[in-house]
Amino acid sequence: MKNKLYPALVGSFLLVASPGFAQTPQSTTTRMDSLFAGYNSQSPGLAVAVVRDGKIVFEKGYGMADLENNIPITPQTVFHVASVSKQFTAFSIYLLAGEGKISLEDDVRKYIPALPDYGKTIRIRHLLAHTSGLRDQWAILSLAGWRMDDVITTEQLLKLVTRQKGTNFPTGSAFSYSNTGYMLLAEIVHRVSGKKFRDYTSEMIFKPLKMNSTQFYDDHQQIVKNRADSYEKVNETYQHKRLNYANVGATSLLTTVEDLSKWVLNFENPVVGNPKLIAAFNSPSYLDNGQKIVYTVLDGDTIYHAKGQLLRHYRGVDMINHGGHDAGFRAFLARFPDQRFAYITLSNDESYNVLKNGMAITELYLGKELTAKRNNNSTSQNTSIKKSASYRADLKKFEGNYYNDELSTNYTIKVAGDKLILTHIRLSDVELNRNGETKFSGTGEQIFAFEIEFIINNSQQLSGFFISNFGAKNIRFNKVEDQH
Repeated sequence: MKNKLYPALVGSFLLVASPGFAQTPQSTTTRMDSLFAGYNSQSPGLAVAVVRDGKIVFEKGYGMADLENNIPITPQTVFHVASVSKQFTAFSIYLLAGEGKISLEDDVRKYIPALPDYGKTIRIRHLLAHTSGLRDQWAILSLAGWRMDDVITTEQLLKLVTRQKGTNFPTGSAFSYSNTGYMLLAEIVHRVSGKKFRDYTSEMIFKPLKMNSTQFYDDHQQIVKNRADSYEKVNETYQHKRLNYANVGATSLLTTVEDLSKWVLNFENPVVGNPKLIAAFNSPSYLDNGQKIVYTVLDGDTIYHAKGQLLRHYRGVDMINHGGHDAGFRAFLARFPDQRFAYITLSNDESYNVLKNGMAITELYLGKELTAKRNNNSTSQNTSIKKSASYRADLKKFEGNYYNDELSTNYTIKVAGDKLILTHIRLSDVELNRNGETKFSGTGEQIFAFEIEFIINNSQQLSGFFISNFGAKNIRFNKVEDQH
């Protein structure tokens, strides 16, 4: 039977039968419908799939994949899943290592010789663990004046990354989430296998698992059937939030909740890989000093990093998960191995709350197996009143043109009223907030939040500034003479 759905049925259409599908009790279906009742024929939404005991027990779509053409979301809707892509990139590296074609201890420059020598060997395992110290590709693109809705290709990223003269920290000494590392891992797969990354993953993972609607998307002009569009709510109206990525590894996997269910089941009964490979893949990552990598602490739980995955002991049960967020897409895949339970949520709504809704699904299916929630009574508030500071340096002192060769870009800083304004030819002007004698911060619609510290020598001469954001630290811009 063809899956022919109409807008009037959005939010109420039922499950599409598929091999290995087991019906969820109506009470559970009703509660799931209630959880996502806010999505309808006038909004974007999400697709959900739940896997338990080796079968898909629930799959359904809520809201619209395409608001312009009144196309509803179904379990077969194709979504961009952002950083959920990373586990497939990491798994591809493990497949190559299992074949003896690479070693996780290999120097990355063995395969990408254009990458500078930063004084300490960056190994493949460092890329997998986010301990390379390499500046994040989105962070440096943002500082270089790129917008996240620009066409961004792997070729462009490689050119920019290999121009970077420094790292955020010595390799292996710390953890910092770096999309750059996973872009480079995909490039290593390409160069070692002799195949495009999308072709390698299709041949080695997606086809064997019959993930027929899944691909790494490396051509922003390619037509993909059943694909969801991306939306953001602005002033109570949904607008397109464009995405034109043509780069792979860190992101750009297109897939469905149905296909990701097949991926989840592969961890129980491997068709791709084997139990030994999967055990290594699911294990924590480590710093060079042997310390297990802590990703974050959330609700009292210490969350550790694995390879494109996060490890958490949530309310008495072990959880392996990862989320993704690009443009308006919000993705989340969570596995609970001991309970043989997993769920996937894929959304095209920028404001979709993956963690809140994900934990609600966990409660719905595993409620009896979960320990009580921790009481978090921390209500401490910072009641100190921020006093206005007076500074010696006149804002006029910081005016000028500044240039960085690694990013091939320049900024102009000027005074407007009692504020410093940062300008770039491709970005809207940014008003800088003063945080110290020579320290400022800012953010804008098209640029990630950043901090600037001006460089003033002992003779009180201004020579430039250091700029940092979430994934690029202390990039130096030098002040240049005005050209007339």
